Amino acid sequence: MSSTPVRQSTGGAAEAAGVLNALPHPVITIDPDGAIITANDAAEHFFQASVGFMRRQKLDYFIPFGSPLLDLLDQVRERQAPVSEYRVDLESPRLPGDRIVDIYASPMADQPDTVVVMFQERTMAEKIDRQLTHRGAARTVTGLAAMLAHEIKNPLSGIRGAAQLLEQSADEDDRTLTRLICDEADRIVKLVDRMEVFSDERPVEREAVNIHTVLDHVKRLAVSGFARNIRVVEEYDPSLPPVFANRDQLVQVFLNLIKNAAEAIGDQPDGEIVLTTAYRPGVRLSVPGSKDKVTLPLEFCVKDNGPGVPGDLIEHLFDPFVTTKTNGSGLGLALVAKIIRDHGGVVECESQPRRTVFRILMPAYTGGREQKANFGL
Repeated sequence: MSSTPVRQSTGGAAEAAGVLNALPHPVITIDPDGAIITANDAAEHFFQASVGFMRRQKLDYFIPFGSPLLDLLDQVRERQAPVSEYRVDLESPRLPGDRIVDIYASPMADQPDTVVVMFQERTMAEKIDRQLTHRGAARTVTGLAAMLAHEIKNPLSGIRGAAQLLEQSADEDDRTLTRLICDEADRIVKLVDRMEVFSDERPVEREAVNIHTVLDHVKRLAVSGFARNIRVVEEYDPSLPPVFANRDQLVQVFLNLIKNAAEAIGDQPDGEIVLTTAYRPGVRLSVPGSKDKVTLPLEFCVKDNGPGVPGDLIEHLFDPFVTTKTNGSGLGLALVAKIIRDHGGVVECESQPRRTVFRILMPAYTGGREQKANFGL
């Protein structure tokens, strides 16, 4: 009689492990001494450690000293009931980057002092909120670009023409001033031209694109120009499916991101840019006007070891006219956000000194009519 429950338990454990590994959220179990007993695949990714390594550690090895998570575990054991805590910061030297999570903890029925903990990263919900903010900011720039094109570009052409006429009869000192007028007029026209990109609301023509050919092309441009003195490392998943995108616009996105990384590194002797691609199932977004959800399993990252983005700018980094550069226009990253948003994707930035990561999540190409319909194609 005792063998039947054992077989059921073994089979049930395997089935339970399969279910846990299918979840997109990190799930771990903690014994009464605070040691980690089990962890699913998402937890391995979240804690950046293998299950084998995690089983040899206690939870306080990974989380910051005095974390509310430890008090929450005590509450679960005391009440013998589920407890939740929202917006808990788990960032620590072993968990770098943005680690704001919602925590759901519950006692195991047959082992009351063993607690099951699930983490839900707040970053994804907040990234989507920021995408909506960027969209509103882009609309503001759209209206501003239309006004500037009419109210500024036309008068500037007259000013430039007048300066060229003056240059013909001016002495050398005055010619310096007329050339300055022409140069500044050209600079303003280029800025307005860049802003006019935001007013292009036509549907994006998309197809199956091999992201690695795009990144290889951009890397060649970078290392032969602005990143010639910087080491560029590739960490690609060769089995990655095609991305559903416009190739030319992806080139523009990654050219902007890699140039941004190169400028952040500057003359740093050990400067390094890392390009990564990976498949991350589990991220699903609702499409306005449709009952369907779009999956964003493709992750592309541009990482650099520059000084990092100031904390007060990180939340507004993709807004127009926000820049950390002395002579920057603040439109490069805003354009990146617009292009990725038009593709139905998400872009985010995590930054700390010597570790800045720009991460893009995008849909894979499926070839179905439904995918094209979702994006208005």
